[in-house]
Amino acid sequence: MTRPMAHEVVLMSGSQDTTAPAAEQSCGDKRRLVKTKTPGVFKRIDGKGRTIGYACVYRSGARQRKRHARTYEEAKRIKRESETDRDRGELQERSAITLRRYLEEWVGRYRGQGRRGFRESTREEYRRLIGAHAHRYFPARLKLVDVSTYTLARFVDWLADEEAQGKRLGDRTIANATIPLRAGLATAKREGLIRHNPAQGLALPPRQQLEGDEIKVFTPEQLATVVGHAPERHRLLLELLAATGLRISEAIALQRLHVQLEGEPEVCVRRALVRGRIEPPKTKHGREVRLSDSLAAKLRAHLAARPDQDSTAILFPNESGAPLDPTNLRPRVLKPLVRQAEAPWAGFHTFRHTFASLHLKRGTNLLQLSRALGHHSPAFTLTRYTHLLPGEGAPALSL
Repeated sequence: MTRPMAHEVVLMSGSQDTTAPAAEQSCGDKRRLVKTKTPGVFKRIDGKGRTIGYACVYRSGARQRKRHARTYEEAKRIKRESETDRDRGELQERSAITLRRYLEEWVGRYRGQGRRGFRESTREEYRRLIGAHAHRYFPARLKLVDVSTYTLARFVDWLADEEAQGKRLGDRTIANATIPLRAGLATAKREGLIRHNPAQGLALPPRQQLEGDEIKVFTPEQLATVVGHAPERHRLLLELLAATGLRISEAIALQRLHVQLEGEPEVCVRRALVRGRIEPPKTKHGREVRLSDSLAAKLRAHLAARPDQDSTAILFPNESGAPLDPTNLRPRVLKPLVRQAEAPWAGFHTFRHTFASLHLKRGTNLLQLSRALGHHSPAFTLTRYTHLLPGEGAPALSL
C-alpha cells in the first residue's frame, strides 16, 4: 500500500458514512481518505494508491457525516453548502429510501393537486406505468436522493429506444410514462426528502412524426358504413358517439335521466364508467351536449320501448341490465364494422375525433367545441386538433 506523505493525515474509510455504497464499505481495509489543503475535504485512495474520488466530512450535532464527490471542486461545494445549511438549521439529511420504494408508497396515498382530487382509475394507471416502465429501468437500489435530471433523461432515451422496447413508443406514450415520476418527485420535494426536483428540468423533445402518428378520423363514407351496418341493438349507441363526441366511458354510463328530450334536446354527461368503476367525468362539473332533432326522435323511441324502467336505468344496458363492457364490445361489434369500412385502425375514440373534425370544418366556435368535448381549455382542443383545421394559411388581406 502506498504510504502517505509526512504532512498527510489518513482516515480509514470504515468511519461513519451514511451515503457510501455497501461495496465500498465492505473493503474499508483497502481504501483510505487522505487530507487535502481544504479542511474536511479528503482524497479517496484505493489499495493501489490511485485517486478514485473525493469525500467531505462535516459534523451535524453530535454525529459525523461524510459525502462522496467525483471531483475536488464538487467535494468543496458539498461541504460548503452542508455547513451553511447546518448553521441555518436547514440541513436536510439524505434519505436512505429507494426510488422504487418511495414510488410504491407514494402512489398509494397520493391525493392529487387539483380541487377535484385524484381518480382511483388514475391511481391504477400510475401503478401500471410505474411497474411497466420505472421498475424495468431504474435499479432496485437507486436511492431517491440520487435521482438526477441526467438519470431521468437517460430514462427517456430508453423509452424512445425501439430496440430496448421491442417497438416504437409514441411521443404521448413516452410523456405519459414520465407523469408518475414527475408527480412523485414533486411530492418528495414538498415533503423535504429531496432538495431539488430533478424532473423539473426534464425535456421531452418530440421526434420526427411517422406516418400514422397523427389523429385519424372517419371519412363521411366510412362513418356511414360503420353506423349503417351496426347491429340494431348497438346502432343507436354508435350514432350517439358520432353525433356528440362522448367518450365511450361516458356513453355506457348514461342513465335515462341524463337524456333531456323536452325543449332543446341534450344529453347531460355526469359520470363515466372506467374499468368497472363509476367515476365523475373528466370535466369538472360535467357538461351538456346538444342533440339533433333526428337523434332525439330515435332516443324517444328507444326510451318508449322500455316503459317499465325507472330514471336510473342504464340507457344502453347489456342483456342483464348492467352497463356494456367496452373490452367485449370492441372486438365483437366495433372491429368487424371498421374492417368492413376499410378503417381497421379505428377505435371508439375515432368517433370523438371525427366529431371534432366535422365541427372544425364547419367553423364551429373553438370555445363551444371545447365545452362539448369536455376539454379543460380551448387551448388544449386547438393543440390536439391543429392538423385537422382546414386551410394551410391565413388568407391575404386587402387594406
